[in-house]
Amino acid sequence: MAKIGVFICHCGENIGAKIDCTKLVSAMNDHPGVSVSVEYKYFCSDPGQENVKKAIREHNLTGVVVAACSPRMHEATFRKACAEAGLNPYLCEIANIREQCSWVHTDQDMATEKAIEITRSLIEKVKLNNELQPIEVPVTKRALVIGGGIAGIQAALDIANAGQEVVLVEREPSLGGHMAQLSETFPTLDCSQCIMTPRMVEAAQHPKIRLLTYSEVEQVEGFIGNFKVRIRQKSRYVDMKACTGCGDCIQKCPQKKISDEFDCNLGKRPAIYTPFAQAVPNIPVIDKEHCTFFKNGKCKVCQKVCETDAINFEMQDEFLELEIGAIVVATGFQIQNTAMYGEYGYGKYADVITGLQFERLASASGPTAGKIKRPSDGVEPETIVFIQCAGSRDPSKGVKYCSKICCMYTAKHAMLYAHKVHGGKAHVFYMDIRAAGKGYDEFTRRAIEEDEASYLRGRVSKVWKENGKLMVRGVDTLLGKPVEIAADMVVLATAITPQPDAKEFAKVVGIGCDEYGFYNEAHLKLRPVETATAGIFLAGACQSPKDIPDSVSQASACASKVIGLFSRDQLEREPVIAVNNESTCSGCWGCALACPYNAIEKKDILSRSGELIKRVAFINPGLCQGCGTCVTFCRSNSIDLAGFTEKQIFAEVMGL
Repeated sequence: MAKIGVFICHCGENIGAKIDCTKLVSAMNDHPGVSVSVEYKYFCSDPGQENVKKAIREHNLTGVVVAACSPRMHEATFRKACAEAGLNPYLCEIANIREQCSWVHTDQDMATEKAIEITRSLIEKVKLNNELQPIEVPVTKRALVIGGGIAGIQAALDIANAGQEVVLVEREPSLGGHMAQLSETFPTLDCSQCIMTPRMVEAAQHPKIRLLTYSEVEQVEGFIGNFKVRIRQKSRYVDMKACTGCGDCIQKCPQKKISDEFDCNLGKRPAIYTPFAQAVPNIPVIDKEHCTFFKNGKCKVCQKVCETDAINFEMQDEFLELEIGAIVVATGFQIQNTAMYGEYGYGKYADVITGLQFERLASASGPTAGKIKRPSDGVEPETIVFIQCAGSRDPSKGVKYCSKICCMYTAKHAMLYAHKVHGGKAHVFYMDIRAAGKGYDEFTRRAIEEDEASYLRGRVSKVWKENGKLMVRGVDTLLGKPVEIAADMVVLATAITPQPDAKEFAKVVGIGCDEYGFYNEAHLKLRPVETATAGIFLAGACQSPKDIPDSVSQASACASKVIGLFSRDQLEREPVIAVNNESTCSGCWGCALACPYNAIEKKDILSRSGELIKRVAFINPGLCQGCGTCVTFCRSNSIDLAGFTEKQIFAEVMGL
């Protein structure tokens, strides 16, 4: 016979002000199967939990219903209290009478009646609850970090410094990401390479880190603690063990007029190259698309000058199959193609450039050795116009969101320009100045007050060329009049976007993404670095636009999650998973096609003699996330969700 305890929380005034808790207690006392029904101001407090434990012991309860806030808030709290009192934690249910009643109703009588119905339905459900046990899975103590920018490097180093193995995969020939392209960083104006290069070297030399550059993750299977990952190591056509990094091959390569991607196509590079001088590893790669040998079978100059015979034109891609326990995705961002803004002249006028291109002009390792020069003729610009929100906060052409870092790096660009071109004039067109961060607002004030950048609140309508100048027409909304400026260069603060293949890669890894391609976290506030797929974490700008401090912080948070996961040999996880009745399963595989987590496999049912009787669906308890999609697709009604069976849901509905 059921002995249910009902515990009604006032939640201060959140519930008590809109629901008659005394009436609710009285109604529950009259409900069949209820042994005790009490109210308390804060059941989530220590005294409140003690009351729950005491009632379980004294009344020998077989189930508990806590009528309080959302189960996402305190379900774990009350389940733990039940377990400490000797009751299976999965015999505890939470009736949400705060978000679903008191917060959405103004009439107390209506809210109270609804609370009574909701609580009754949970009582009927808990009567049919079974004692579930957590699922234990083994843990492979090796982490995979995808992306070798500052976020990926930080996560890898933190995990490795805790004594765990790390595989760090970067698709480019070198570590560094976009941070390696920057000149200085806000708000301290310290050299990005001075910060980045030691971290790159540390990651490459760390005994616990296996570095795989010029490599891509092609397949991810398995589940938390037991992922199987396939990695393609793209051929460099250079033997990394034999190469000494002397650079003779780079110097002698006759093909030297290839646009340099690292310099945002402002500079040139040879067909065999390292992305930048401080590249880690300092091993060149041959650009097969532009190499003369691969195009017509001639040349091989690099092979002839290499004293260590490191050049191998027969080299092929290699594939690695690795067992991984946890994955950190830190694949970074790209900038939006601003060619769609014809009114700004990008792509039409050589002197209209992006903010990242300006970074390369300002960098000492850039194509102009740190001197600000116009791409068109190499002349030092006397006037520069910076246009903010060139793609951001623009639903009509660009993206709806704010790219977060543009206000700050535009202020930095105005400062760098003032420091390098004395007497030059910087004009900044902006919508709003968003400088939320430690020392950020002070930094933008420095650009205006000390470096005399002219900030104009308004949008630019058109950029055109006239008499050798770039004419910029805009408006100053604070003065209420149009503005026209003759500039030598225009710099666009372009929108931050996900990697072009972000949505496809999300399918490979098995995580979700939003409409733009930024990867989705499990919970915006409570689980900001976790994904809906257990064991996979997010770091850096692959989740949303971020600056360097936020990326590093998030990377360290991911590392702490991974280290916590690796602290145990066996991993406990929720037993709320789908279960298939093999005797009634028809093997139609509708469930397998529907499962978003690839948790359903084919299982052979054999006779005693070893003959195949039939093939049925098997649900991997490690992969299943308990979403219930397979239940709705099962044609033979063979699949049920533990804790939410058909009988339990029916009883819950009938209790309303």
